[in-house]
Amino acid sequence: MKLFALSLLVFCFTFQIAAQDEPTTEDNAQKMPELVMVFTKTEGWRHKSIEKGVQTLRELGRENGFIVLQTESGEDFTTQNLNNYKLVVFLNTTLDVLDNAQQTAFEGYIKGGGSFLGIHSACDTEYDWPWYGKLVGGYFNGHPNDPNVRKAKIDVISKAHPSTEHLQDTWTRTDEWYNYKNLNPNTTVLLNLDESSYEGGTNGSNHPIAWYHEFDGGRSFYTGGGHTEDAYDEPMFRKHLLGAIEWCLKRK
Repeated sequence: MKLFALSLLVFCFTFQIAAQDEPTTEDNAQKMPELVMVFTKTEGWRHKSIEKGVQTLRELGRENGFIVLQTESGEDFTTQNLNNYKLVVFLNTTLDVLDNAQQTAFEGYIKGGGSFLGIHSACDTEYDWPWYGKLVGGYFNGHPNDPNVRKAKIDVISKAHPSTEHLQDTWTRTDEWYNYKNLNPNTTVLLNLDESSYEGGTNGSNHPIAWYHEFDGGRSFYTGGGHTEDAYDEPMFRKHLLGAIEWCLKRK
């Protein structure tokens, strides 16, 4: 995902529009699709679902007018490169994935109005970077084992968000359920795990599993789902992700 590839992408899209014989008013109003970076670098546990997650995000992009570009390299976190993107997604990243200069560039991106979406183990990332901890909204603090994937009930706290407006009051699904520490109290919680519905929860009655907030000039959304490959085939979870993306893109 270098600048050359981005320039080629923009050129091809512009040429496609210009090549139409008689552009209509609607054609003239067409804009370059928004670019979304999906960052999948791991320095700890690597989820087998990463590739399926990237595929799902690309499909959502093709269906909804944004373009997803994946990277495994922290070298793409420069001020110049990040300015090409409307949203940066941390998809199942783990541990220390950015060096100091890359962290500074990403902070500048958010402060300049950029958006962040964290999926599942994005909270198991950058424990020594306090700013990131506040951005993502909380850190991983263990999960149930034997089995680590199990069915649980989720209480839908608010449907006044595009990521949850399609849900019923209770959402029952199967995934790996994280416990959290250092939760940022300034987030708006959308989904809360019902710890009475499964074994292994340690947060008690206050067990958020998806939240959002305006942070340091930009937008941030986190969802705890997305451990399994099957999750990305679930229509309700896909709609949840799409709603989060649309909010991050400031469409809603």
